[in-house]
Amino acid sequence: MEETFIANEISKAGLMPRVVAWKVLQAVASGAYADAALNNTFNKYPMKGIDKSLSTEISYGAIRQRKFLDSWIDSLAKKSATKQPPKLRWLLHVGLYQILKMEKIPVSAVVNTTVELAKQSELVNLSPVVNGILRTAIRFRDSGKGLPLKSDFRDHLAQQCSIPTWLAKDLIDWRGKQAAEIIANAINQSPLLDLRVNQRLSSVRELQELLYKSQIQSSPIENCSNGLQIISSFGEPRQWPGYLEGYWSVQDRSSQGIAPLLEANPGEKILDTCAAPGGKTTHIAELINDQGEVWAVDRSPKRLQKVVENATRLGLSSIKYCASDALTLLQHKPQWKGFFDKILVDAPCSGLGTLARNPDARWRMNPQKVSELTLLQSKLLQASVPLLREGGRIVYSTCTICPEENSSQVEKFIQLNPDMKLKYERQIWPGDSHLGDGFYAAVMDLD
Repeated sequence: MEETFIANEISKAGLMPRVVAWKVLQAVASGAYADAALNNTFNKYPMKGIDKSLSTEISYGAIRQRKFLDSWIDSLAKKSATKQPPKLRWLLHVGLYQILKMEKIPVSAVVNTTVELAKQSELVNLSPVVNGILRTAIRFRDSGKGLPLKSDFRDHLAQQCSIPTWLAKDLIDWRGKQAAEIIANAINQSPLLDLRVNQRLSSVRELQELLYKSQIQSSPIENCSNGLQIISSFGEPRQWPGYLEGYWSVQDRSSQGIAPLLEANPGEKILDTCAAPGGKTTHIAELINDQGEVWAVDRSPKRLQKVVENATRLGLSSIKYCASDALTLLQHKPQWKGFFDKILVDAPCSGLGTLARNPDARWRMNPQKVSELTLLQSKLLQASVPLLREGGRIVYSTCTICPEENSSQVEKFIQLNPDMKLKYERQIWPGDSHLGDGFYAAVMDLD
């Protein structure tokens, strides 16, 4: 059945992007990460760039909107979403997402392709159910009828913005109702694509002109000296001009703001305690003109290899590598006591600031995991102190918006280490005029 299905998929116009999206949703539901599932499916089913874009939008969008789409199934079907056969549930998500969130796609094409997928799979007997639910959704949409309203604002926010109820509650507690809604809407937008120019090999103007020659339009990013926002493009970024030559890296503007906070100078010894995949490590090396000693530490040798690959492509030789647990660095490297001028602790975190970029992350995180991460972050900060020379600097950063992991974490750290002085901190929220991911950074100097 599967082989026949695959053969038929390819022969039917318009089906392939939906097939890929459906398979990605199934893979993520089984535990796969969205980006890995999408790449694996692309490798199995070669497609044109325009079809890849459609698959990406449907799959990532439907993953983000899981709770919202489930609510529609609950409202339209005889059985709730969680009681539906899993393959039917995810197929309905593919169809409903296009109807409710992708206005440019004709609804007739949505119904026809979704029903056809059901017919060509083991859901053949349920194809009338698919047809009925989608057509009812179209009637509801066209008449302006939406989901039943929730009386509690927390539940309303969770349903309409498709976020876990616990996160809706936290956003309201942290920022109030109005700001919580802005943040929740922001993390449902497709993220911007930003590049970081390797200032040793190129400049913003030079790279912008090089990309323009290949019909890739970009714009300098305000308050981000080496940043370029991609306005319109085509093809795989790794095939764009300047990538193999090391002229640029993909890095969100918020993330690009972290390494400069170290104020590292050529010749200094700098430690990145949680380095992989190397975006900030390589940025540090670029900022000191590759003159100094930048140590990239990560507990995973496999992930550390990503740093090596990135540094090699960017032409950086000042980076050294250590596969080790940052919590026990002093035990393994006693010579590192008081060794470093600057230390970056870009700590593992809940990632709540990057939910637009990582659509499945909202469904993986929960309050218990946040508590576990908070404890780990505290230990990482404490473990970095003995490695810092007198007068040195620690920059602590996360890509989350959770105060327990950010400002509260730093406050406790300062209390435990009175010789560390807080010089600067900033919380960037999704939906800010900054337009980047949600990020936090704190700068602390050892007096």
